[in-house]
Amino acid sequence: MAGKVQKIKDWKGSEQKGTLKLQEAEVPRAALTDAISEDILCDLAELFKVFGDSTRIKILYDLFSGEKNVTEICRDLEMNQSAVSHQLKILRTAKLVQGRREGKSIVYALADEHVKMIIAMGIEHTEE
Repeated sequence: MAGKVQKIKDWKGSEQKGTLKLQEAEVPRAALTDAISEDILCDLAELFKVFGDSTRIKILYDLFSGEKNVTEICRDLEMNQSAVSHQLKILRTAKLVQGRREGKSIVYALADEHVKMIIAMGIEHTEE
C-alpha cells in the first residue's frame, strides 16, 4: 500500500475549546490526482457555498466543543432563535451537522470530523 497513500496534515480538535492540533492523516493518492467528474465538482462548489456565510461558520465552530441545542447556540453566538434555526437547516441539508431529538428539543452536532478539518484548514490557510 506504500506509494498509493500520501500523508497530508490533518486538524483534530483538542479537549480545550478554541485550540486545534495538527496531525498527519493518510489520503489515497487517487483522491488528490485523478480526474474529477462534473457532478462532483458541482457538489463541491455547493458545499463551499455553504461555508461562504460567516454565521454558518460561527455555528459550526461553536459545535466544535460538542452537542448543543438551539438555545445554547443562540446564547453562545448572541443571535436570535429564528436566525440560528434557519442556518442550522441549511447546515443539515448540506450534511455538515446532524440533529437528534432529546426530549422536546433537538440537539445538534457536527456530522463528522471532516467538518472540523475543513474549517481548521481554512483557518490555517487564511493565517498564512
